[in-house]
Amino acid sequence: MATRDQLRALGLFDARAPRYTSYPPANHFSEGIGEADTRAWLRAVPAGARVSLYLHIPYCRRLCWFCACRTQGTTTDRPLVPYQATLLTELALVGQHLPADVQISQIHLGGGTPTLLPPAMLAELGAALHAFRPWAPDCQFSVEIDPTEVDQPRIDALSAIGMTRASIGVQDFDPEVQASIGREQSFELTRDVVAMLRRAGVSSLNMDILYGLPHQTTRRMSDSVQRVLSLGPDRVALYGYAHVPWMAKRQVLIPSEALPDAEARLDLFDTARELFVWDGYSEIGIDHYARPEDSLARADAAGTMQRNFQGYTDDTSEVLIGMGASAISRYPQGFAQNQSTSSHYALAISEGRLATHRGHAMTADDLLRNAMIQDLMCRFRLDLPALSRRFDVPLAVLRDMTGGIEKRFGALVDCKDDRIFLNDGARLIARLVAQEIDGYLMPEGRHSRAV
Repeated sequence: MATRDQLRALGLFDARAPRYTSYPPANHFSEGIGEADTRAWLRAVPAGARVSLYLHIPYCRRLCWFCACRTQGTTTDRPLVPYQATLLTELALVGQHLPADVQISQIHLGGGTPTLLPPAMLAELGAALHAFRPWAPDCQFSVEIDPTEVDQPRIDALSAIGMTRASIGVQDFDPEVQASIGREQSFELTRDVVAMLRRAGVSSLNMDILYGLPHQTTRRMSDSVQRVLSLGPDRVALYGYAHVPWMAKRQVLIPSEALPDAEARLDLFDTARELFVWDGYSEIGIDHYARPEDSLARADAAGTMQRNFQGYTDDTSEVLIGMGASAISRYPQGFAQNQSTSSHYALAISEGRLATHRGHAMTADDLLRNAMIQDLMCRFRLDLPALSRRFDVPLAVLRDMTGGIEKRFGALVDCKDDRIFLNDGARLIARLVAQEIDGYLMPEGRHSRAV
């Protein structure tokens, strides 16, 4: 493992870097991409292809202060009905341009708080999804679950649709930490919801936990992680809290003076990591952990794991269609993002238009760099001869693109026979190494901490 002195010399504790859930990162999307591009990209999906769907429900009963996602608060169910009607209309519009014989490989219902939808609305949404296109026999249907906003009837409705995977946000179980981020959620409530999900046949349970929150200490982190482990999740995402109040205005409510510094954040990460590994979880990518039998661990071992807006995934589909306000779609040709505000999104759909507002068309250089960053973030290596053959790019060009990696990271990387391997500290420096490949300028200070 890299020493603190090595990491300090690399500037890790001061660095900010994209999370590289897309390349280029979404802050480089532009309004040069619109509805016509999305229509063309949908029509270009090959017949019989496997495609994935993401449906965004932006509403929350409470707005957690730490969250930087596109969400909006509601104290009633009143806005849910017209929003879902718009979402179903968008599903039909997308279907007009997508080949009829594609198969759905994965569906992710996210937000926001999807479990705000009452059982009858969930059943309506499920019926529309089943009628949209055939689900592949191995289709995975995952749902983000807020334990404070779910009950048995909702879980029964999701199970009837075909939910196979659930994701629960834990963040931290310590009461003082929870109060400081506006997220009160008891261990007992979470435990009871986990039991309901398991009884409903959910075969893969994911939990998210954050490090770098106000008032977190290594003792509190250890206590929270051990409580997570007692619930037996199949996967865990250990994310670093991104304090970006210039992007997420609600984060001004978080006491910044109580945030741990970069080196303390690393202590928190190491505490959690050691507990997950000790309990038999495989380390996946830079921040995920999974039971060895879980499909994500198997994809990691097979070298097929990918990284997208939901983090690491075992989904190998080249097409991810995002629907709902602010949702992002990924096609081989580029990215397309819907209007962010619910009103602008609804207006576009009501006029019979796809709601694409901005995006990015991939160039040949983008595709090459994206593949290289995927390899770094997922597999911690670069095989320049293989990349040269795949993209028909001279080895000399690739050597020039990667020449700064060995110079900057020294003993933390191995370079031999035009192959670059990140050593034991890979999970800590992968984002910094990926920045060496990034062909876009990063606005100063606009990304989250690199640790």
